[in-house]
Amino acid sequence: MFWVFGIVEVVSFFYFSNQLTRKWANVSEKRYIKKLFQTALIIRLVWVVFSYFFYIAMTGKPFEWSVGDAIGYHESGLWIADLLKVGKLHLFIDDMKGRYSDMGYSLYLGFLYVVTGKSIFITRILKAIYSAYTCVLIYQLSKRNFGEETGRMTGIFCMLMPNLIFYTGLHLKEVEMVFLTVVFLERTDKLFRGEKYSFSTLILPLLIAGSLFFFRTVLGATAIFALFTTLIFSSDKVLGMGKRTMLIVWVLGAAGYFIGGKLASEVESVWAARSENQQKSMEFRTTRQNGNKFAKYAGGAVFAPMIFVIPFPTIVNTPGQENQQLINGGNYVKNIMAFFCLFALFLIIKTKRWRDYLLIGSFTLGYLIVLALSAFGQSERFHQPALPFILILSAYGVTQLTKKTKKYYRWWLVLIFVAIVGWSWFKLAGRGLT
Repeated sequence: MFWVFGIVEVVSFFYFSNQLTRKWANVSEKRYIKKLFQTALIIRLVWVVFSYFFYIAMTGKPFEWSVGDAIGYHESGLWIADLLKVGKLHLFIDDMKGRYSDMGYSLYLGFLYVVTGKSIFITRILKAIYSAYTCVLIYQLSKRNFGEETGRMTGIFCMLMPNLIFYTGLHLKEVEMVFLTVVFLERTDKLFRGEKYSFSTLILPLLIAGSLFFFRTVLGATAIFALFTTLIFSSDKVLGMGKRTMLIVWVLGAAGYFIGGKLASEVESVWAARSENQQKSMEFRTTRQNGNKFAKYAGGAVFAPMIFVIPFPTIVNTPGQENQQLINGGNYVKNIMAFFCLFALFLIIKTKRWRDYLLIGSFTLGYLIVLALSAFGQSERFHQPALPFILILSAYGVTQLTKKTKKYYRWWLVLIFVAIVGWSWFKLAGRGLT
């Protein structure tokens, strides 16, 4: 069953990416955006409906295997909805005890459940809409940085990317988190590159960046890092000196007001505990039931060189990892697209144009570096916020490929095949199953 899912994911992505980038290349921009949104929405709605009943058939409830965080968010949302009806939301706030990164999605679900009658299905329909519109925003961001051809290709890649589709059928926070991240970078990029700006265009990126702290602390911190890095180091082509100075002063004051205090303390504590958390996580993966005895040897030194490529697909029958097996094709697609992403980064650095694309680059690199040094470097779910921007760079890499450089892509395919075989052996041998 999982092999069938994987084959459909891989074949659909590469076949339709090839077909649609040609078919939609010459339609008007307005028609392209309409087609992109409608097609992305239909794909995601089909998956939402299918996965809802598929999970019921497989697990007895509309949630995935080994459900953990998803059911926790759902139950928190139910509790918050009940508290809102009696005017006692403060009980939830008190229970969180300042854990801001755990608040955002639960609060969102709580308010949504009040409106929808605690409907799981409607919640996922909304996820499909957010995810479909994310494809449009990614097109606009990519087009503004790399041109129309790359922009359209990026939009299609995001529309068809199995990993971005997959989470619309789950009750996790990844869809909303990715949406907010893309909105932040797209609006910030428009602010920097646009000639006109107003109070709303200035305040919106900071408000969105602030909201990211309530979904994942390091995500909000990385967004602020990317914002300041671009303000300080971007080229004059992107940001003139006068506008740069004004924005630095304004952003410093606003960021200090909106994102200071306890949020700053939480960022500091998360960063300080990164090494200890990673070590504990690897030890837990080694000693838990069905754990891998080799996991304790993994860490930042292992994950960092491969952070654009991993995770590799789970294509062997590993007990308790049905969710990873279901998305094996999506991970393989990412393994392949990583070549074009790395090729694009190489070209940008080689041609000394990295300052022109600093917002996308600093966010993507910053987030992936933090991820490599955390306990979740190999966790596919935690790679989600960087995935749309990896696809932007991948699309640019595809447009820059020549007959001379195609040979490196063929070598990459061989390398990925060897890596997947090695990864499969690692998963089996570490559990004594070889």
